[in-house]
Amino acid sequence: MQTTNAENKMGVMPVNKLLLSMAVPIMISMMVQAFYNVVDSYFVAKISENALTAVSMAFPIQNLMIAVGSGVGVGMNALLSRALGEQKPEEASHYAMQGIFLLLVGYGLFLMIGLFFIHTFMASQTDIAEIANYGTAYLKVCCFFSFGLFGQFAFERISQGTGRTMDSMISQTVGAVANIILDPIFIFGLGFVPKLGVTGAAVATVIGQILGAIVGLFLNLTKNKEIRFSLRDILPDWQVAGRILTIGVPSILMVSIGSLTTYTLNRILGAFTSTAVAVFGAYFKLQSFIFMPIFGLNNGMIPIIAYNYGARQKERLYKTIRLSMLYAVSIMFIGLAVFQLLPDKLLLLFEASEQMLTIGIPALRIISLSFLLAGINIIAGSVCQALGRSMYSLLLSIGRQLVILLPAAYLLSLSGQIQFVWFSYPVAEIGAFLLSLILLRRALRQLNWEPADNKRN
Repeated sequence: MQTTNAENKMGVMPVNKLLLSMAVPIMISMMVQAFYNVVDSYFVAKISENALTAVSMAFPIQNLMIAVGSGVGVGMNALLSRALGEQKPEEASHYAMQGIFLLLVGYGLFLMIGLFFIHTFMASQTDIAEIANYGTAYLKVCCFFSFGLFGQFAFERISQGTGRTMDSMISQTVGAVANIILDPIFIFGLGFVPKLGVTGAAVATVIGQILGAIVGLFLNLTKNKEIRFSLRDILPDWQVAGRILTIGVPSILMVSIGSLTTYTLNRILGAFTSTAVAVFGAYFKLQSFIFMPIFGLNNGMIPIIAYNYGARQKERLYKTIRLSMLYAVSIMFIGLAVFQLLPDKLLLLFEASEQMLTIGIPALRIISLSFLLAGINIIAGSVCQALGRSMYSLLLSIGRQLVILLPAAYLLSLSGQIQFVWFSYPVAEIGAFLLSLILLRRALRQLNWEPADNKRN
């Protein structure tokens, strides 16, 4: 039975109410995830500053996993939602199953990375054996059991793509809460559980991810009537998988560039002191409280834009973009105020030493100057993804991070003053803002508003 616009809220609900109903549950779940990221580092920091530094250096590999999961999810989500908007439920289900297939391939890739490349990766960032060993142990657990992470991406994005963002929130929250509860148990040992230190933080993380994936699968199987789950459809259909990757690969590359950026900045900062790397890691955990809600807003926005483009409802699409920009800037303004007024309090969450405070307080204040423009840039890139212009998002990410941020950070590091390195962030966002305005305008002008029934399949 085919779905009609009247049956799907993405085609009929008032746009502001729709955006909030789609985005707020995801934003809440992502805030919970941001909280567990901070809690994770909070407990790790109690082991030692070297332990916190190791987890910070491990982040690029974790971010690569997120890149693959979110990139495939973006491609699957955009095509799935567009198919529903065009009244093609069977096609939407097939996109969902092929998305799951691609995520299984992603798990196999990171299993191989965990088996053969982790110690080399850690040793390339530090010559301190304790830091390298901590990071190697942490990442091996994360890679071996990353099927939980990829399962979460699969089932949460299917829920989001069909407008069931409350189900997505439930599965994400279950995983995050489990991680928060298990962190101190596995890190410090409790009852029959031995003290595992940094490895315990990884164990808590993967258990939370596996539980989140199980809950997500259960909710989709029992509640999601718009997607038909079929093991036969998970078998590779290279043509459909290729369509998903056409949209998803630029997103994968875009997030992967973040891994390269973090890795390179770790090396630049490590040339000053390992404490600077710990500060950078603490910043990444703290900024997730600001950026995670924006990413939640994105995840609610993308299916609305894709659906209404498929349904040829132009005004609803444009209103969604305007409201998303407004909410993103508002959230970023709050983040800017907090980072400017309370940097010392934020850093003390990580047992910050005097040296860490000396480096970290100006770092948080300088980097946060970029927040307002960053919010606009993130929304602009995601709109391009939702409209099938993922290359624009990739160009924006390349321009911001590889063309501006990293060269600026390196050149500023030559001054010998570590605080100058942090100014690379505001400089990068100014350049990215100018580029995002050009690319977003081009993406919108290139849209084809011909009725869907008149287009060739």
